[in-house]
Amino acid sequence: MKGVIAVILALVGLTFAQEKAKFVQTPYEAPFKAVVEFYFDEPEKIRPALEWVSNIIYVLSKEPYDFIPGEDIDIVVIVHGTEITTLVKKNREKYKDIWERIESMEMYGVKFKVCAMAAELIYGYKPEDFPPFVELVPSAITELLHWQQKGYALLIPRIYERKKAVEEIR
Repeated sequence: MKGVIAVILALVGLTFAQEKAKFVQTPYEAPFKAVVEFYFDEPEKIRPALEWVSNIIYVLSKEPYDFIPGEDIDIVVIVHGTEITTLVKKNREKYKDIWERIESMEMYGVKFKVCAMAAELIYGYKPEDFPPFVELVPSAITELLHWQQKGYALLIPRIYERKKAVEEIR
């Protein structure tokens, strides 16, 4: 009996050793609607968060999906953390790469909405402090709920600092 169990375990082990992960082409459907919450403790964290948004556009606009950004893909970004400071006109040069990235995303139909309450009460900004690609909304929290009620999936990018090089953890 022990011999039979050993053979079965060896066969199972060989089976798993020869297998590999299978790629699955998820059948995403249009319209693809997402509301993305940006609320970071450091302004610079907006950079990797923008990568999350870019990833959605990149994957869905390529084969086999061929979604049309702005038509089949609708993304609304709600901004209400320290990253608000990256979006004011006086900081354009300091955050030039972020502005360029957002301006290119705007061409794909991504909307950037800033919490007017946070902008004014916390940072002292006025509507004229922001560029035309920003829309001010009364409240980020209310806005997030509004878009979810309209059927948009909520995405909250988690931005972390890698403390070890990839080679160290592989």
